[in-house]
Amino acid sequence: MNALEIVKEYYGHFNAKNWDGMMGLLDAEIKHEANQGDVRIGLEKFREFLGIMDTCYDETLTDMVFFAEPSNSRVAVEFVVNGIYKVADEGLPPAHNQTYVLPAGAFLEVKNGKISRVTTYYNLPLWIELVSK
Repeated sequence: MNALEIVKEYYGHFNAKNWDGMMGLLDAEIKHEANQGDVRIGLEKFREFLGIMDTCYDETLTDMVFFAEPSNSRVAVEFVVNGIYKVADEGLPPAHNQTYVLPAGAFLEVKNGKISRVTTYYNLPLWIELVSK
């Protein structure tokens, strides 16, 4: 598979909540740069992140637009996050199943057939506003 196909499969697994499928597409030294958060390196850290996500949020991504570059190593994707905030995440507002719709984007790097970097961006103050209503 080329980088674009790998990234599309990765997000297909995300929407299916197939965490093992996502993990299978990641490099052992995956670098995960979450929006306004610490950089996580390695599969164990990424799996911990997925556990928090699965506990606190129920998200589906829609309106996905993928952009690939000619060297077949980087892919950008723009999408809309449709979510439910189920359980309060540390340092964030209380949760009581608030729904939210939020634009976001990500940049991914692929090396040797595996995703080696995921960098995600969204407007955190807007998300806080949406779940604080």
